[in-house]
Amino acid sequence: MKEEIIIAGFGGQGVLSMGKILAYSGLMENKEVSWMPAYGPEQRGGTANVTVIVSDNKISSPILSKYDAAIILNQPSLEKFESKVKPGGILIYDGYGIINPPTRKDINVYRIDAMDAANEMNNAKAFNMIVLGGLLKICPIVTIENVLKGLKKTLPERHHHLIPMNETAIKKGMELIKKI
Repeated sequence: MKEEIIIAGFGGQGVLSMGKILAYSGLMENKEVSWMPAYGPEQRGGTANVTVIVSDNKISSPILSKYDAAIILNQPSLEKFESKVKPGGILIYDGYGIINPPTRKDINVYRIDAMDAANEMNNAKAFNMIVLGGLLKICPIVTIENVLKGLKKTLPERHHHLIPMNETAIKKGMELIKKI
């Protein structure tokens, strides 16, 4: 098993932390992982992306030009990364941030209305965990149990009381994701 994933959106959407949680979750399952963030000078509001590789075998390079899966949270990221999903790969997008949806027919496209769901939960910070839940439904590369362990590792202890809410958000994302 080897999954090469790009997560891209605006700074402040939890892009980098979603990637970090995914990477830590892979570590909890004794997998090889790579987490490589990229962002502009303005972390909040600028574009940000992170490449995550989770593999059963050693990872030769964290630098990729094509991806098995792309999680796209805004229009500029869709325009940049839609063409970089491997044929037969997965593209997941949040309906809120996309004006012109993906057009490729040789990939599997999924929509998740995570921003709307986060607003319904009265918790905008749940957004990235809803999206992560959608990914894990389509591509179960790590277990929810290990995602929760990954959250415990990445969140400061003062935020550990939020882990049950994050678990609820992941499960919500698993329910919401729809193939287009």
